Amino acid sequence: MDRRNNRRDTEGCSVVTANRLLDGRIVWLDAQGKWQLTIGQACLFPNDGMEDLLRSQNARAGADNVVGVYGVQVEETAHGPRPRTTRERIRAAGPSVHAEFTPLWQLAPAAASGS
Repeated sequence: MDRRNNRRDTEGCSVVTANRLLDGRIVWLDAQGKWQLTIGQACLFPNDGMEDLLRSQNARAGADNVVGVYGVQVEETAHGPRPRTTRERIRAAGPSVHAEFTPLWQLAPAAASGS
């Protein structure tokens, strides 16, 4: 069972998330089975098949260089998937740290170049 989201509705959908081993970034599984950096690129999976999908993704986590694979129940919106819980909305939005401590890879292109 997906311990992080054990009260998943039987209807509805979820996305799959993990942390990348290389740098700890939050990643989201797309329709081609690749890990992407934004939830907007995540594939929506029906909740009734999540346990099998998570079992499969956890089995290949090492090969994909990710850790902590789990499902996030979402609502479909015009702007893409929106996590139902506050914790996952914060994760989807990116690090919640002061800009002074934000890694360069997280900054917008203009801010990263010093413009």
